[in-house]
Amino acid sequence: MNDRTTGDRTEDASGPVAPDARLDGVTRAFVAHRNLLFTVAYEMLGSAADAEDVLQETWLRWVGVDPGTVRDQRAYLVRIATRQALSHLRALGRRKESYVGPWLPEPLLTSPDVAEDVELADSVSMAMLLVLETLAPTERAVFVLREVFDLGYDEIAEAVGKSRDAVRQIAHRARAHVAARRPRGAASAAEARRTVEAFRQAVETGDLRRLLDVLAPDVVLLTDGGGVVRAALTPVVGAARVAEVLGRIGAALALRPAQVNGDPALIVHLDGEIDTVLALRVDDGLVTGLYAVRNPEKLSYLDRETTLRR
Repeated sequence: MNDRTTGDRTEDASGPVAPDARLDGVTRAFVAHRNLLFTVAYEMLGSAADAEDVLQETWLRWVGVDPGTVRDQRAYLVRIATRQALSHLRALGRRKESYVGPWLPEPLLTSPDVAEDVELADSVSMAMLLVLETLAPTERAVFVLREVFDLGYDEIAEAVGKSRDAVRQIAHRARAHVAARRPRGAASAAEARRTVEAFRQAVETGDLRRLLDVLAPDVVLLTDGGGVVRAALTPVVGAARVAEVLGRIGAALALRPAQVNGDPALIVHLDGEIDTVLALRVDDGLVTGLYAVRNPEKLSYLDRETTLRR
């Protein structure tokens, strides 16, 4: 692109371009990559609200850039968003230190095409986002950009402010860390749906025997109330204990199936409002993880589908 700026006008090979036309081009580029930028920020942060803040900050920096100096708009925008997300990630880490009870990612109601992209669905699943929580901020950024979005080491190096060799080492370390902790034996989409439906029926009918049949012996239930609503402050571990907790509340609840973070999930409504989002991790036909998000501040993105892109 051979644009050059002259005063308050921009010129290219075809002649002067009005300032508003330049802004239209900048806006179009941002809109074209908006869903990608949100996905990058969300995977780094696990918070939709913070990811939206990152988008706002990315836009404010992007409109100040001379488009004529940008060879790859997608890479440039991802670099801006990554730097802003890293700042938020460090601040978010400090907030988590004083968080009441388990911290869970903010759930998103996702469109069917997310589930069809197996790699994207895996990367935004509750289980994987919790694994990413165990990485240091720069490790998380490098892992997400390399393993999920397939950026080159040079691009990642510019985004995180490290040398190419350092990024390669960080990527190797992060990959090994995630591989040791990531969900294993994950079910297919069809098997996950069947298991979630069997779980739903067992909970709603209060069928304890049926519920125990669908829970893995070492199943873990995490509940995130954020100190705002009632929730267990420590993980509930083991099929018998989890079944007991669910048995006490299940009969009074109606569980609506939904697609959350690319996986089958259940949503609980109370008095016409969303009360709880229950995401499930299914391995080899059994529920191995239950993630109950009850903090009202984390339920605002469930009134509409969120489009995610790689």
